[in-house]
Amino acid sequence: MTRIRLAPFALALAVCAWLPPPAQAESRFGPRLEGFDYPHPVSMFAFDSQRQPLEMAYLDISPAMPANGRTVVLLHGKNFCAATWESAIAALSAAGYRVIAPDQVGFCKSDKPVRYQYSFAQLAANTHALLASLGIERATIVGHSMGGMLAARFALQYPARTQRLVLVNPIGLEDWKAEGVPWRSIDAWYARELQTSADSIRDYQRQVYYGGDWTPAYERWVDMLAGMYAGPGREAVAWSQALTSDMVFNQPVVHEFGDIRVPTTLFIGQRDRTAIGKDLAPKAVAARLGDYPALGQRAAATIPDAELVAFDDLGHSPQVEAPERFNAALLEALR
Repeated sequence: MTRIRLAPFALALAVCAWLPPPAQAESRFGPRLEGFDYPHPVSMFAFDSQRQPLEMAYLDISPAMPANGRTVVLLHGKNFCAATWESAIAALSAAGYRVIAPDQVGFCKSDKPVRYQYSFAQLAANTHALLASLGIERATIVGHSMGGMLAARFALQYPARTQRLVLVNPIGLEDWKAEGVPWRSIDAWYARELQTSADSIRDYQRQVYYGGDWTPAYERWVDMLAGMYAGPGREAVAWSQALTSDMVFNQPVVHEFGDIRVPTTLFIGQRDRTAIGKDLAPKAVAARLGDYPALGQRAAATIPDAELVAFDDLGHSPQVEAPERFNAALLEALR
């Protein structure tokens, strides 16, 4: 049976939330996000995959309180990095959890191979290998956005290693291709990625992620992403993003939700309207895509014994938009 809990509305937004952000100098980071500091020391997992040596960056944070013996793995979204989990890491560590937050291959501080067959199964296998190297046999897997698709694949692929599955506004709650979104070539994705700037990132996130609202706190994460596109490795970054966009569009996991056999909680910000390829879809199709209130309900009804936690006044990234509320809800779900 699906259990639904509604998170309370937030207080009124600050008067200045609608104002455009102040102008600031453009950051330029390296292709592996060199120059952008993470809140914790970054380690590297060296491994071989697809006939090449690779490095996968990750954070490994010990419990700040007496350890409870449990580990939480935080999987970032496509437009996010391990650092974006900063507040959740602090809350989990303070509650006695060990926290692992990797940057997947192709993202952020990890390698961006020119030739790599990206699949959620491969990224799940890479994550599994990382955990095995750290001696972690079982963990709670938390995935946000694209990381939600990866987390679901991990739970399907390694159910014995998954203590609990938590999906935070995952994309892929609908099959965009089946809904009528046209296919886009990797070359077209690449050309699109090369046009990315701080302004385009900010405008997209404001409209799609946050329901038209914006606060200065979001600027740090815009700067993080835009700095990679503005830096010396922009082509490598854009190419990796093009390859992973193709993966996201062509590898839906939604059709296998009924096969998930681990305890699952969905956190769904109801103002989210994310849908991959929506800009190419016919108007009638685009209008019905990214309906997270309906998609969350459907996913919770499909995944056996799933629990849905709905944040009525939040969008795509509740852990960024309202970290204290999100962290409290996350800790409650884990208990």
